[in-house]
Amino acid sequence: MKKDFNNWLSTFRESIANYTYYVDFDVVYKNFEDIKVELNILNSLVGSKNIEDDFETLIQRYPEVLKCIPILIAKREMDIYCMDTNGAFNYNFKKANYSIEQYKYFMRETGLFELLSNRLVNNLVDYVIGVEAGLNSNGRKNRGGHLMEDLVESFIQKAGFVKGVNYFKEMYLSDLENKTGLNLSALSNDGKTAKRFDYVIITEKCVYACECNFYSSVGSKLNETARSYKTLALEAKGIEGFKFVWFTDGLGWISARNNLRETFDVLDTIYNIKELEDGIINKLK
Repeated sequence: MKKDFNNWLSTFRESIANYTYYVDFDVVYKNFEDIKVELNILNSLVGSKNIEDDFETLIQRYPEVLKCIPILIAKREMDIYCMDTNGAFNYNFKKANYSIEQYKYFMRETGLFELLSNRLVNNLVDYVIGVEAGLNSNGRKNRGGHLMEDLVESFIQKAGFVKGVNYFKEMYLSDLENKTGLNLSALSNDGKTAKRFDYVIITEKCVYACECNFYSSVGSKLNETARSYKTLALEAKGIEGFKFVWFTDGLGWISARNNLRETFDVLDTIYNIKELEDGIINKLK
């Protein structure tokens, strides 16, 4: 029986954020470990009453300490460009390319000397972990883009499919044709389009090519996606032993419901997260 579009849409989720979405602390700790020794050496400058001279002595004895300075201003790059009325400089913190005096100027003008000498932080190790956590939070958009794919894959595996055996991740159309012997030229514009599917599930009765996405906010991308997948659904209808499957969700679709409905009306194998939870992938077997 055909699903009711409005009832189906009413079960869409606001978010699929998991517990590592907000901050990936494994990455935070790894980045910190790479400069832990140098940070502890630099810690000797905290509370210094003669910080410029102490900094110079420190860099002369331990030049490798320079590499942990960028993260103190929330930069991971080893090259930092700065300019003012005294000129333009591109500082290298992996291998010094200016005099110590110039690096002292950098520390002074960025406020790092004040941060250290006035004990605005007590421990650079704790400070850097905080900075890394803040920088890592900026990666939520990239992590979010993979959340739906990861979620779908977990249900594929839960249904008993095995990666590399009867399901495959990120498979190109040409590779799918070679593996299954199917003629998918209708989907590739006779080989002119290099289409790639998020997942391909291969069963005895059918090959399922799957796309996954989640949209929590509005944007033109939703309409483009809906139109594209409507075309794909229509092109796939005439291919025996092949089905196009679309897993999608997110409240962003509320504003683009008309475009989504157009695809919904021509694609029987369009599913949301609730249907995944209800075991829809088991029915693909």
